[in-house]
Amino acid sequence: MTITIGETAPDFKLTANNGEEVRLSDYKGKNIVLYFYPKDMTPGCTTQACDFRDRHAQFSDTNTVILGVSIDPVARHEKFIEKYDLPFLLLADEEHEVCELYGVWKLKKNFGKEYMGIERSTFVIDPKGKLVKEWRKVKVKGHVEEALQFIKEELS
Repeated sequence: MTITIGETAPDFKLTANNGEEVRLSDYKGKNIVLYFYPKDMTPGCTTQACDFRDRHAQFSDTNTVILGVSIDPVARHEKFIEKYDLPFLLLADEEHEVCELYGVWKLKKNFGKEYMGIERSTFVIDPKGKLVKEWRKVKVKGHVEEALQFIKEELS
């Protein structure tokens, strides 16, 4: 089962880097950028997180919350946030249940090895909780700017 545009985004509860339980429904009334990424501290994921950090104020100006999700544990998220001064929450989906809910838990191939992992993906959810945009198999370069542009044009 994969979520499709126009549907209500599936609610979930995950632990954030600050130790608090976060539900998607906590952010009703706001735009949400929910982005799934493979691993803290890796080059592509660091670039993407820092791009979101550098545009954070612009997202905030459009009533938008950014939530990052990976299967890394809370302690690793804390280190990632501290090292790169990230101003948004990172959620720990260690059992990859939310990843599966959003259809981003995929068979991946790297250097001839096959393994299950997160396909870098971003979802935009409107203030009513509906999925309004998705990007799958995201290429990091220019992606955050594209997401911000979509929100400015379609949701603000």
